Amino acid sequence: MGKIYITGIGPGDFENMTLKAFEVLSFCDTIIGYNVYTELVKPYFKDKEFLSTGMTKEYERCVLCFEKAVEGKNVALVCSGDAGIYGMAELMYNTGQSYPDIPLEVIPGVTAASSGAALLGAPLIQDFAVISLSDLLTPWEKIEKRILAAAYADMGICFYNPSSKKRAGYLEKACRLVLKYASPETVCGITENIGREGEFYKVCTLKELIEIPVNMFTTVFIGNSQTEIINGKMVTPRGYKAKDMDV
Repeated sequence: MGKIYITGIGPGDFENMTLKAFEVLSFCDTIIGYNVYTELVKPYFKDKEFLSTGMTKEYERCVLCFEKAVEGKNVALVCSGDAGIYGMAELMYNTGQSYPDIPLEVIPGVTAASSGAALLGAPLIQDFAVISLSDLLTPWEKIEKRILAAAYADMGICFYNPSSKKRAGYLEKACRLVLKYASPETVCGITENIGREGEFYKVCTLKELIEIPVNMFTTVFIGNSQTEIINGKMVTPRGYKAKDMDV
């Protein structure tokens, strides 16, 4: 029997992949994933067997991993960002109940909240919430409650999956919910194609964010009431004061 490594590859560029993820992909016989993600790592591991499936084929992808492991292959299932944050780790553990002899290990990666925050500056220094705007698996009513709770608590918010062809207006709806408790001048930011061709970021206000077009490769950041713009970057104060520091 082989072993399966549920591997977060980070944003997709080699420089943002963890050393552990690189070691695992180098060791494994077979690399499996959503076709967009396998294409990102294929140039660095040309001697591996690559298998991929399209969108909405997550369960089939998991079964394919176990079938290869039953053959004795060591398998890496690649996920963008971190496999345990809106990734495949949970589905793999559930699917693995039918394959109790196949060991699983999760290899963490750099999630978009971290890599996007680095592009924008320092927006997540204080408490923050990460919320997916996709209602494919979570009812919008529950998503709405989470947005309102985070906004009421004056937490920074990071939105994943802000838009798709079927959800073109979801970010606008989310921003209007935040506006129930936050100022229209709240500092916000967006990042797109992190670590890939076309990488982009923009700092803006909450009222401007409503009008900005986004897609599934966009990660959105909404600051708290203290977040400010410093030298064009989005910065949330941690609370340190100069008198408390050895300067």
